[in-house]
Amino acid sequence: MAEKPTMSWRHGIAEEAEELAAGTLDPECACMAGLFPEELLTATDVVLDAFESELPGLGEDTDEKVFAVVERVVLALNTVNEDHDEAAYETGEREQLCDYIDQSLTEHGVDVVALTARHGLGRYQLTDKWRKW
Repeated sequence: MAEKPTMSWRHGIAEEAEELAAGTLDPECACMAGLFPEELLTATDVVLDAFESELPGLGEDTDEKVFAVVERVVLALNTVNEDHDEAAYETGEREQLCDYIDQSLTEHGVDVVALTARHGLGRYQLTDKWRKW
């Protein structure tokens, strides 16, 4: 099953905290907790949980229904990003979120390559129409 990006972000925060506690990381170099405040992680998880709830059976639905699910998750992530001064997700996080959406759809029977091709898009353009982050 695709792993939510928030899991790796939380893992990074925990690792950094351990390094700080052990004295192996200079506090001035610690950034994970600042980049990923709990409010951001929780809001992102709420969006991804809602997305996951729409996935069962999606591989059997029409392209329009699949795109509607993608649109909803992307717009909700846009809102999270807006709520965090348009700075919630940096390049690496954007890539992780897009990969997660792609992997989750694939795991639920959606052929993302075929879906996007039918609509004149490349695989990695799946979220572009709505994404502001």
